[in-house]
Amino acid sequence: MSDTDDDLSLGSMFSEPPRPPSPEPTFSVYKRENPRNNDWDKLKIRLVGSHPLWAHHLWNAALALATYLDQHTELYVGGNVLELGAGGALPSIVTANNGASKVVVTDYPDDSLVQNLTYNVKTNTLAQCTDNVSIQGYLWGQSVQPLLDVLPGSSRFNLIILSDLIFNHSQHDALLNTCERSIDTSQNARVLVFYSHHRPHLAHKDMEFFSKARDRGWTCEEIVTKTFPPMFPDDPGSEEVRATVHGWCLRR
Repeated sequence: MSDTDDDLSLGSMFSEPPRPPSPEPTFSVYKRENPRNNDWDKLKIRLVGSHPLWAHHLWNAALALATYLDQHTELYVGGNVLELGAGGALPSIVTANNGASKVVVTDYPDDSLVQNLTYNVKTNTLAQCTDNVSIQGYLWGQSVQPLLDVLPGSSRFNLIILSDLIFNHSQHDALLNTCERSIDTSQNARVLVFYSHHRPHLAHKDMEFFSKARDRGWTCEEIVTKTFPPMFPDDPGSEEVRATVHGWCLRR
């Protein structure tokens, strides 16, 4: 090999600057507000260091939904729960620890997301509840049979939870399709949809989710309004709007 500067190796032809390492995971702690029992008092949720689907944040909507679920256990105790786009899985873990019969936790079928869900369930779910939780990668709008297959008998979901998903405007129909194909037919079955208007100028687009749901036969009712510090203080648009979490209940 020549000692001159005319290095013709492939390394010199296709050299790239070293890529920065992936950010380390972060942790957020959720503390119960008014616990009804002493089985658990807080959950330490791990979040992926960075992700294009925004799973590296513990959203205000997830905090509000977790508290609502902790205070309304009658919605799911002894029943089956499905969470779509679970992120850190906080709401799902609350339902598991509080007595749901089966909890199916889903997010986009990406290894880092599914592995993080597995970690959070393993480290935060009460020992006697761990076997009641199933984790799956799932694309909204696709066949729900893999979700139903883990339920006992021919049962379906009594409660479906969506936390900060409706800003994905192109996915409204897919989300509703999954809900309709997997929800139980009983009058007590519910879908809970919690969200913030992160882009106030597109709030009307967020709300089209509920217009579509009504057109498809769902009854939609707002049940919660709660204010938090805004997720991204420097973002444009009304801070009050961006800081407010809305919770809606859908039933058929």
